[in-house]
Amino acid sequence: MTDTPIKTRRDGQILEVTIDRPKANSIDLATSRIMGEIFMEFRDDPELRIAILRAEGEKFFCPGWDLKAAADGDAVDGDYGVGGFGGLQELGNLNKPVICAVNGICCGGGLELALSCDLILASKTASFALPEIRSGTVADAASIKLPKRIPYHVAMDLLLTGRWFDADEAMRWGLLKEICEPDDLLDKTWELARLLVSGPPLVYAAIKEVVREAEDMKFQDALNKVSKRQLATVDKLYSSEDQLEGARAFAEKRDPVWKGR
Repeated sequence: MTDTPIKTRRDGQILEVTIDRPKANSIDLATSRIMGEIFMEFRDDPELRIAILRAEGEKFFCPGWDLKAAADGDAVDGDYGVGGFGGLQELGNLNKPVICAVNGICCGGGLELALSCDLILASKTASFALPEIRSGTVADAASIKLPKRIPYHVAMDLLLTGRWFDADEAMRWGLLKEICEPDDLLDKTWELARLLVSGPPLVYAAIKEVVREAEDMKFQDALNKVSKRQLATVDKLYSSEDQLEGARAFAEKRDPVWKGR
């Protein structure tokens, strides 16, 4: 245990990142900078393949921006550090899966942080909102991401009203992979992480880059980039030992052994 607001635990090729900032796990500038350094190191460490983002306690996952810190001088447009708010929203070239485990209140910047992850599991007691509208500000990242993830009119309802919605509704709109009993959330998250860590890391990297690059491209333009190996991760995959290993394992009717090269 340390006094840091962010705790990390490494288990093999999985990194668990825990927000531990009582009482609500809100994020100030200093905490955001710590998270940025952690996720940057995760991105750049060839031995790490999967990250889990979670929070201590049962009531709060994260309400986002620390308004008390703001009142004491933390500027909302201050230095969030590498990766932007929470270290994930603007972290470039993060080509490894990140799983989010939401255990309680997840609102504002906390929901935007969850949306920055690739997969979200939630406790059945979790609740969500984008309440920025009520304080006269804009949920900037959510305004960009949410209409691309769920039906437009649903996204606009959540953004324009700031209303709360529960895990069942989040699941219905496709924001969640799974709803768990509170006591099972962490175990289920680690179970998923261990499943993913057994998979092909070069393929994960290619998937993430293709999805990211194709977001604002026409289908054929994006497909051409992939087929012509114009994306770094795709080019690396198609020239890799793992590409051959996948074919050999299939032919030999055995499980592949991925080396990430």
